[in-house]
Amino acid sequence: MNGQQITNENTGIARTTRLISLKARDPVRSLSSANFVTTEEHAEYLLLIDSRALDRECLSRSLREYQPALNIISANSLEDWQNQHIQHDPAVILLMIGGKKITDADVGQAIAKLTEKFKSSPVVVGAESDELSQILKALEYGARGYIPTTVSIGVAAEAIGLAQAGGIFIPASSILAARHVISAVSNGMNCTDELFTPREAVVAEALLRGKANKIIAYEMKLCESTVKVHIRNIMKKLNATNRTEVAYKIRDFMH
Repeated sequence: MNGQQITNENTGIARTTRLISLKARDPVRSLSSANFVTTEEHAEYLLLIDSRALDRECLSRSLREYQPALNIISANSLEDWQNQHIQHDPAVILLMIGGKKITDADVGQAIAKLTEKFKSSPVVVGAESDELSQILKALEYGARGYIPTTVSIGVAAEAIGLAQAGGIFIPASSILAARHVISAVSNGMNCTDELFTPREAVVAEALLRGKANKIIAYEMKLCESTVKVHIRNIMKKLNATNRTEVAYKIRDFMH
């Protein structure tokens, strides 16, 4: 294959880890625009961590189809990778969390653990959510990029390369989705005034203070069912799934 010999060491269907090694005629060669480099002695590789076997295999195949020279080792966990006793650390790590949230305790701990163990290997997070608050939280844990499943495989591959080159990838769609909030903050305005109706703004601030629906209804002289309607509208505008997430997002944007 154009002077390259690809050896597939996947010897069984039941294996959860797949190593693709590549030998090139040239001692050192750039593999792609993603800046992966290989030598005769050792090929740098991407470590793909995903606990879901089917998703892991599909993503691995798709990345290799987009970049045929890309070396990938896939594992269902960090411990799975460690059990392979691979001598060299990965050049970059892609941690796929699926539908989980960065704010979930186990996810945050996993990111922090990876960034602590692999200080010279950038960690990129892949997830179904494209919420800006989740992206910022991932960066706080030390991630060097965030790839939502709404992007193409080409964008994902280039995001991985950007992280390895020292950059940080944030999807533009997530930033544009929060443009009203960003505009309000940059103009020194209260973000609730920009996003919500006057009553919704009052309810949002009450949620931020942790007040119960009955208390909010009493203070605003409204029926509790009306308060619930306002809360549903607020959740929809913020793309939030519960009261806690509403409070977190409002606090995140206001401060």
